[in-house]
Amino acid sequence: MSRKLVVLTAGLSQPSSTRLLADQLAAAVTAAVGGRGESLDVEVIELRELASDLATMMTTGLPTPAVAAARQQVSDADGLIAVTPVFTASYSGLFKMFIDVLDTDSLNGMPVLIAATAGTARHSLVLDHALRPLFSYLRAVVVPTGVFAATEDFGSTGLAERIHRGAAELAQLIVAEPTGVQGFLQDEPIRHRTSGNGVGAVRPFSELLAGHTGDGR
Repeated sequence: MSRKLVVLTAGLSQPSSTRLLADQLAAAVTAAVGGRGESLDVEVIELRELASDLATMMTTGLPTPAVAAARQQVSDADGLIAVTPVFTASYSGLFKMFIDVLDTDSLNGMPVLIAATAGTARHSLVLDHALRPLFSYLRAVVVPTGVFAATEDFGSTGLAERIHRGAAELAQLIVAEPTGVQGFLQDEPIRHRTSGNGVGAVRPFSELLAGHTGDGR
């Protein structure tokens, strides 16, 4: 059975240490899923290529075709890797713009591996203080191991170990099947994932704007 993994990378430069870490994580997850007897299709979304499209949607409330396609990719995925550079002790503005245009139900129950890059290890707490709460708010299932990489970490044994540990945790969730005997467990109703691209999901511009600013300004 083939599963689908989407990788969000918010690096701004090319080449990018953020993209490098994202590729290493994707390769490790692919190997871990393969070790469980299943295949994995990997799709990478370079957020810097969507910068102008994201600005258009944020100011008009209407998704461009590129943004709509990216939102569909995310909601259709079996797992997600999200990697951002650290800007002012948090995720980058570009990264947050993309998260802001996702439908509120697009990540329901989604297994997510979070990661970040920075020039110094002093920013490592961004994983637990910014990224983990963000994805938990969107009802994603964030794996226990987050991966932070300072410039000096690349090529180190410690980073490789964190990558493989986080990848193994994500792979386990991607291939997991529902357990329990139907009719014997009182489960909570499942909140299905939606991309927000359907005609029925279109909302008035004033409502969309209010959702992003909190007061409609």
